[in-house]
Amino acid sequence: MRSAAHIDAPRTAPGQMTDAQFATISAVAHSEYGLNLEESKKSLILSRLSKRLTILGLDDFGAYCRLIESGDPTERDHFVNAITTNVTHFFREPHHFDHLAGEALPRLVGEARAGKRVRLWSAGCSTGQEAYSIAATVTSILPDAGRHDLRILATDIDTNVLATAETGRYDDEVVRALDTEKRRRLFSQDGGPGHGIRRDLKNLVTFRQLNINKPWPMTGRFDVIFFRNVAIYFDREVQERLWSRFADVLRPGGFLYIGHSERVSGPAAASLKSCAVTTYSRI
Repeated sequence: MRSAAHIDAPRTAPGQMTDAQFATISAVAHSEYGLNLEESKKSLILSRLSKRLTILGLDDFGAYCRLIESGDPTERDHFVNAITTNVTHFFREPHHFDHLAGEALPRLVGEARAGKRVRLWSAGCSTGQEAYSIAATVTSILPDAGRHDLRILATDIDTNVLATAETGRYDDEVVRALDTEKRRRLFSQDGGPGHGIRRDLKNLVTFRQLNINKPWPMTGRFDVIFFRNVAIYFDREVQERLWSRFADVLRPGGFLYIGHSERVSGPAAASLKSCAVTTYSRI
């Protein structure tokens, strides 16, 4: 059913978006992906989605609103790819990787060597730098991690960034800020274009598309979850629901790492205890 936001709305000129059309786009973004598109983001969203109108040969945003409300799965992917923001780099917020190496991994490495299952999750992995930084941190302590039942799941809603992540190749601009030691830990000398992630790190990571606000297909609990600088795009109700869901799939004693401007709130605060800067442990 078409929403009242654009029924019988007059056609807009190319490059224009009415308030009603923005309301429709915001409603789909929130209901399907949990995203909170504030009015201040209208010009940004207009700019990003105008490219889709050109590609699809649509005359105005009214036609585009009807398309995304129809639930077309291909366009829904393009839609969310366009409206989401991806900012990441290797070893971003280094205190988390220091904590991972010093507090989380010593126990987990012992469990892995004893034959136990160890799982880490990069939720909102973008173009893969976070997941590969986790893998490099793991192998700095457990060089033969690939011989054990230790794996890293990396998920994101954006199919474009996942495609980049799976290649494991990055240009000079991406790696310029890394020191020699970090480059050695991350990249191979395979002679390919750009900088290629080491094969042993790639083998530890599995990339999958996931809408974090829909049912999660994973079974079993995680020992470590990175969910950083993603919750800021959701309203408080969605955030609190996600914190509870993360708590439910995190093993007791496991760690949740979140963004520098984010805080766990709501019911999950009873089971996720702050133990370091933007770091929580599962009680």
